[in-house]
Amino acid sequence: MSATSTPGAVATAPSQRPGTPEPDRPAGRRTRPSKKRILVYALLALGLLIMSAPFLWMVLSAFKTPGELTASPPVWIPTEWTLDNFRDLLDKLDLPLYFMNSVIVAVLVTMSNLVFCSMLGYALAKLNFVGRNKIFVLVLGALMVPGNLMLLPLFVLMSRMRLIDSYAGLVLPFAAGAFGVFLMRQFMQSIPDELLEAARMDGAGEWYIFWRIVMPLVKPALATLSIFTLLGSWNNFVWPLIATNDPDKYTLPVALATFATDPNKAGGSNGMLMAGSFLIVLPVLVVFIALQRHFTQGIATAGMK
Repeated sequence: MSATSTPGAVATAPSQRPGTPEPDRPAGRRTRPSKKRILVYALLALGLLIMSAPFLWMVLSAFKTPGELTASPPVWIPTEWTLDNFRDLLDKLDLPLYFMNSVIVAVLVTMSNLVFCSMLGYALAKLNFVGRNKIFVLVLGALMVPGNLMLLPLFVLMSRMRLIDSYAGLVLPFAAGAFGVFLMRQFMQSIPDELLEAARMDGAGEWYIFWRIVMPLVKPALATLSIFTLLGSWNNFVWPLIATNDPDKYTLPVALATFATDPNKAGGSNGMLMAGSFLIVLPVLVVFIALQRHFTQGIATAGMK
């Protein structure tokens, strides 16, 4: 017997059966960016262009001919790309020697910072001992001291230790830094204490916990610290200039600066100077591109706790 509808009843749409797909809905229109957002992007693009202009000029000038380097108005993109500036630089400057000096100093400084800053950061973050907070206050105070203020005491100390004109004299003053200790301490605080306590209950010693448990968990912070330290050590100019008198111990920035001020070598060739500057920047640029993912992750999570 079929059911009859009563007069005045309101007709309702039949309910959708369970499991049946919903009908397609028309895709919504894309919202156009507001004028404020467009203005912000334009200002950011302009700022990026202003900041990167000297770097782009240096890179492009390294491949220009002498005529294009002195052209007026300036020529940005070379019409004739050349490697003569790099060949002349290699002929007049012992570039492999100075490059190797910079590599040795930068690698030793970076490795020592990774080890010593991690040790002190672990002690300040996870070990309870008398004077821990006072030591951390000293680390924060060291961050506020200008680096150039310590050049004279460091030079006197290295002279007394007879480490002038040596790799040890270039490495030891920067074997550990306050910034690295602060970064590693802040990052290691995010490691759960329960994890370390469980390892201690299983009989693990502090060295085992530090090397096998803590260090693998702080790889982003280690990558961040390695980039900062490598960049600072590679571009360091003042201290290697003060601490070295022997040209065979010059690093790349010092060698290029002395080369630029010697009229018998550089001879006012801006092309060779631009080529040398490009070769100095290239290694750290490659390292930064290779580790940029860990770098951004370490910066974002270092101060979470």
